[in-house]
Amino acid sequence: MLAAADTFRAAAIDQLQVWGDRLNLPVISGQPESDPGAVAYDAVQAAIARKMDILLIDTAGRLHTRYNLMEELKKVVRVVNKALPGAPHAVLLVLDATTGQNALLQARAFQQAVNATGVILTKLDSSARGGMAFAIQKELGLPIYYAGLGEQPEDLQPFDRDEFVKNILN
Repeated sequence: MLAAADTFRAAAIDQLQVWGDRLNLPVISGQPESDPGAVAYDAVQAAIARKMDILLIDTAGRLHTRYNLMEELKKVVRVVNKALPGAPHAVLLVLDATTGQNALLQARAFQQAVNATGVILTKLDSSARGGMAFAIQKELGLPIYYAGLGEQPEDLQPFDRDEFVKNILN
């Protein structure tokens, strides 16, 4: 199940609904500009009621320098834990490979704020090399679970470190 907790970006809810339709996954959403924490709470309740094994909660992208946005993300984590003690079971930070070294600062802030447990590295199909992945892995010990290599569902691939290093060195 998917939850559309990015309630402020124009068309974010619609975009996630399109992905839900493509992947044949139910999507829980609220109204535009509604409280992301409330959407997350409702989604956990719906996932429990429907006996879903996995719930992915999509939140808005956040700059680590924006205090209010980081506090909102902390709230989402708190309400998810309230709805299901012990949750969230994973907090994945999605990083754009074109971000460069600023990604380390962002990953550090996310790990401190919400105990990020891993990374999905996107746009590795572009000219980006994703060298910041080395720094994130070395300094923070965050595993990179998936690599985005395009815009189709099958383009989200398990991260292959050997292939990644080979592509950087070529």
